Amino acid sequence: MDWKPTACVLCSINCGLRVRTEGRRIVKVKGDREHPASRGYVCEKAAKLDAYQSARDRVDTPLRRTPGGDYEPVGWDEAIPEIAGRLVDLKERHGGESIFYYGGGGQGNHLGGSLYGRTLLHALGSVFSSNALAQEKTGEFWVDSQLYGKARCHTTPDFHRAEVAVFVGKNPWQSHGFPRARVVLKEIARDPKRTLIVVDPRRSETAEMADIHLQVRPGGDAFLLAAMVALVLDGGTDDEFVAAHTTGIEALTAAFADVPIAEYCARAGVPETDVRAVVRRIVEADGVSILEDLGIQQAPHSTLDSYLEKLLYLLTGNFGRPGGMNIHTGIGSLGGSPAVRGRTSPVTGERLITGLLPCNAIPAEILTDHPDRFRAMIVESANPVHSLADSPRMRDAMRALEFSVVIDVAMTETARQADYVLPASSQYEKWEAAFFTLEFPRNDFHLRRPVVAPLPGTLPEPEIHARLLEAMGLLDDLDLEPLRAAATKDLVSFALTFVGAASADPRIRDLAPVVLYRTMGRLLPAGGEAVAAILLLAERCARVYPDAVRRAGIEGQGPMLGLALFRAILDAPSGLIFTVDDDDATLQRLATADGRVHLAIPELLDELRALDPAPPTTPAEFPFVLAAGERRSSTANTIFRDPAGRAGKGRGGLRVNPSDARRLGLVDGGRARLVTRRGDAEVLVEVSDTLLPGHISLPNGMGLEYPDGTDAPRISGVAPNELTRSEDRDPLAGTPWHKHVAARLEALP
Repeated sequence: MDWKPTACVLCSINCGLRVRTEGRRIVKVKGDREHPASRGYVCEKAAKLDAYQSARDRVDTPLRRTPGGDYEPVGWDEAIPEIAGRLVDLKERHGGESIFYYGGGGQGNHLGGSLYGRTLLHALGSVFSSNALAQEKTGEFWVDSQLYGKARCHTTPDFHRAEVAVFVGKNPWQSHGFPRARVVLKEIARDPKRTLIVVDPRRSETAEMADIHLQVRPGGDAFLLAAMVALVLDGGTDDEFVAAHTTGIEALTAAFADVPIAEYCARAGVPETDVRAVVRRIVEADGVSILEDLGIQQAPHSTLDSYLEKLLYLLTGNFGRPGGMNIHTGIGSLGGSPAVRGRTSPVTGERLITGLLPCNAIPAEILTDHPDRFRAMIVESANPVHSLADSPRMRDAMRALEFSVVIDVAMTETARQADYVLPASSQYEKWEAAFFTLEFPRNDFHLRRPVVAPLPGTLPEPEIHARLLEAMGLLDDLDLEPLRAAATKDLVSFALTFVGAASADPRIRDLAPVVLYRTMGRLLPAGGEAVAAILLLAERCARVYPDAVRRAGIEGQGPMLGLALFRAILDAPSGLIFTVDDDDATLQRLATADGRVHLAIPELLDELRALDPAPPTTPAEFPFVLAAGERRSSTANTIFRDPAGRAGKGRGGLRVNPSDARRLGLVDGGRARLVTRRGDAEVLVEVSDTLLPGHISLPNGMGLEYPDGTDAPRISGVAPNELTRSEDRDPLAGTPWHKHVAARLEALP
């Protein structure tokens, strides 16, 4: 058996793997030493990949809901025309904007939805969409847009060269977030000249390794970070950097002048002496990288927290320098449609950051009699009924739609609410890629080949979208013969012919991914038609970052550089470095009109002024703060659904501080009832001193319905979003407060 190159799809880093297969199963997994970023690194999660590949709830035929609510199998030749007809009818009656799209890919499943799915949506006139980024990162993206001019000016840490590494609301030992995370953490922790700092209300695995752990009280991050910024402004700024590269320092100084540092530290629950020591270390360090994550991005003041975190590295000059924070290149987008730029959502008027509707607002855009409400929903490689806040309300919203279709590998909680379920091939049965290209100075991209044959009855997403467009008749009168003829020659001839055809007929340009998919096949590896659309990404990348592409060893000028990059991608089964940056690239990528960082963001400075340092009042009915969705080993996401991979102590239980457990009469391994304003659930108790009193935590990825050995459905663990509410969210970005849910615990016999 040969070791086949592929990648892990269980977190956003997508480490390179080598796998052995038997039939359609993945039987052995190891790290791929030829992968340019992970270089053989692998964590324990990858060993469970066959639980995704060979799951018992895979769907292997299109399903249609019957009038009685059950599902009946139908053939592709029947399902595709019916779905196409329903979508066209909705467009004609209510307009394409009534068709809402959610998803576009799991942790590594981006090629189909992000390129081919968008083509279908554009043809339908559908412009409103959302995905997991809109319940995690959009607040941070909005801050980037205000500071640096565009949301695409996203920053990434340089932990390899940083003297100080700071993690805010992040536990990279479990959630990673950068390549070779555990190796890098160990290197920093062991080096006496470097400092590892963690800001987290829980003593996580990363906090255990840290030189300094600021164990902030849940919900107190904004107070802690504001106190830190105020201390930096009081004599710790890099005046040379601020003067040369920023504007707004006067407004910032005025806004923070009245911050009561001692009171804010007390409100955050962190000793002021520790806060001052951390700030002093950051100010004095040669290279500081800071990485935030869901611990603050899904908690109160989340957008303000992202702003304050970024001010720490900006004011100390740790931007656009080795070991600091830098703006990276990219090869593909996971944002929404450009057609909604400057618009708000049709019913509730929500801000659309990077074109994405806030996830918590989705039900309100459906459960209404507003004439512009969403009437249909296409869900692709996502499970919003389980993963978004307020699962009961999401189920109600799905049922209220006039039409819905789910494209996925499994019969998910969302699929069980749909009118049609279309079975997709797994990520290991088709050509795929992840658009999480987030590194600096060397950025990598990995086009993955299939390692097993597709499950009979399934189709890859590009084929599904192409068939739907053809069923709508949108390709009928396009003259594609010149393109097919050019595809018998060589890539250069084909590219020139395609440019000419797209210029002559705008419809070819608008349907470009599918046109390439149906014409370019002979120039691609066998079965790799979906790779055709990568040509568009390579051309754009080479046009936007030509010098960085050439520094990666890819030669060419003008359009030839894009073709050379495309060829290099095809010729790299373990992935490649596609850009290499100079250390001054970040400052050149600023997208503000004056080329400077705009430090003052009025909306967030107003929120800062409104912070109340008084201790928060705890409602007697709900005295606990529940973190609904902690990342633990093997519970990072729901891409694999088999509970067998999640068994064992510490993977499914509600973590409770020992003092709280004693007070309530709870014991380790016992049971309790967890109650929130939204619902209640019976939970397994895990007594853990990693949490502060009053803080409790449920793991992510549980509560999925999965067939047991007899194929009868069984639910293992608690689904966190049965306990969360849509209205609990950030007022600016709309991101949910999954990490800060009011709750109470009741002992059970």
